[in-house]
Amino acid sequence: MIENVIWPVYLDRDRTRSEGRRVPLDDAVDDPAVDEIATAVGQVGYDAVIERDAAYPREHDPRGRVLVHGADDASKNDLVRAVAAYVTILRD
Repeated sequence: MIENVIWPVYLDRDRTRSEGRRVPLDDAVDDPAVDEIATAVGQVGYDAVIERDAAYPREHDPRGRVLVHGADDASKNDLVRAVAAYVTILRD
C-alpha cells in the first residue's frame, strides 16, 4: 500500500513553488489547516491520518501533515489538486 503525505505548504497561497507549493495559485488557499485537508481527503474517497506535530522540512514551525491511505490508483499530483479543490469548496 502506498502512503502519500500532504503537507499544508502544498496548498498554501503564500508560498512559491520553490518553497513547496504544488498547486497553481488559482487552486491554492490561505493558511490551509490539516483538519480541512483531512476532511477534503475523505471527500475525495481516501482515508486520512493527521500527524499534528510534524514540520515540513523547509519550515521551522510544525503545522502538521496528513497521511493518505488507499490512494494507490492516483498520482500524487492528481491527489493534491483534488484535495485543493475540495478545500476551496469547504471554505465557500
